Amino acid sequence: MSATPVLVTAAAGGLQGSTGFHVTRFLLGKGRPVRAFVHRLDDRSDRLRALGAEVVEGDLRDFRTVADAMNGIRQAYFAYPVQEGLLDAAATFAAAGRSAGLEQLVNLSQWLQPGGEQPTPHQTRHWLTEQIFDWADVGAVHLDATVFYENLCTWALGSLTQSGVIALPWGPDSSAVPLVSAQDVARVAAAVLTGPRLPSGTVIRLMAGGVTNEEITEAFGQILGRSVSYVEISDKEWAEAASAIGVNAVAVEHLTHLWRFLRTVPPEYQAFYHTSDAFQEFTGQPPQSLLQYLQEHKDLFVAAAAH
Repeated sequence: MSATPVLVTAAAGGLQGSTGFHVTRFLLGKGRPVRAFVHRLDDRSDRLRALGAEVVEGDLRDFRTVADAMNGIRQAYFAYPVQEGLLDAAATFAAAGRSAGLEQLVNLSQWLQPGGEQPTPHQTRHWLTEQIFDWADVGAVHLDATVFYENLCTWALGSLTQSGVIALPWGPDSSAVPLVSAQDVARVAAAVLTGPRLPSGTVIRLMAGGVTNEEITEAFGQILGRSVSYVEISDKEWAEAASAIGVNAVAVEHLTHLWRFLRTVPPEYQAFYHTSDAFQEFTGQPPQSLLQYLQEHKDLFVAAAAH
């Protein structure tokens, strides 16, 4: 087993899935050293050090910082939050990686449509990011993942706490949303980084299946031990509520476009929402269902909904 560390970005974790933290944890558990790239030093970076990771601080848009972090690196995991700067960070990382002789890059992307035209401006940036990494010839493998359970729960808990219902602009009860656990996505990333080298430009699609709004409320109801209702709200209402709690403008724009796309796709498109074979192929186990995810975090949801 190689002793060369894997460079992992977004390693401190955050509110959008924390795949970088999970990838770090899984790699260390497999005996691979990790160089964890964080935006700032705080209690989250202390947690990474406690796990055994080497921690470096920097800005993914600063070439010198990234180049220094890339020294001696042959494999890396790239993730960037839904905020300004994705293309700058991707171009910087690609240039530093190519210069350093990076051999394999696992890139966290989004569930993209064929070709360059995407449902949201941020997904277009993700499509361009994939092109940048492919052109850089750094052995890019792209993880095209759907909406994370973690993000659903962030929005659902907000309205459950305030009004006791799940209020989202996700269409009628029968409308389905493709979902997956960020932890399962990270498990695939770690398996790719510790497994046989995949061809450059490989795209791995990751979805745990489609879940209707009715099924979402049923799952939350089982966890909370009471009936939970879904209330459809407008894009404007959702965007105003998200902005009011400090969600950045790029994320609000992206998610507003994404919610509109998902609730308006035809039923025949939703019929393709099924569990990706990649989970079994790379990890030997199926992904978590939404109910399993909620059960794992039951204490958090019960405490929040009780307020």
